[in-house]
Amino acid sequence: MKEIEFILYVANQEKSSYYYQQLLEIIPSLNVPGMTEFELTDGVKLGLMPEDGIAKIVTDKAPHPKLGNGIPRCELYLKIKNAAEYLKRGVLLGGKEISELKNRDWGDKVGYISDLDGHIIAFAESEK
Repeated sequence: MKEIEFILYVANQEKSSYYYQQLLEIIPSLNVPGMTEFELTDGVKLGLMPEDGIAKIVTDKAPHPKLGNGIPRCELYLKIKNAAEYLKRGVLLGGKEISELKNRDWGDKVGYISDLDGHIIAFAESEK
């Protein structure tokens, strides 16, 4: 694989793009109608695509993504430094706290929030 991109379907591309830009403190590498991309690290991108855009491609075989709004449909697990800062910023920007930052069984210290569309974001600090 040369590159990996995870794409989240969002109700409002503009609002979600602003949310992630402020949350991650990253300027989008692409921001055009229909797609916003953030380069998280070399070869790994986070994409934001409007629900109505992807619905044009998938709705003959799958439900419209808006039918799942607010239901956790994925988890974005980000290992970073200063997880508490990201969690706090995410809530201040309109996200929802799901689980406080604490040591987990698998060895990471992790806290969880949900974004504007209900996608789960985990901010983790590795104990290793």
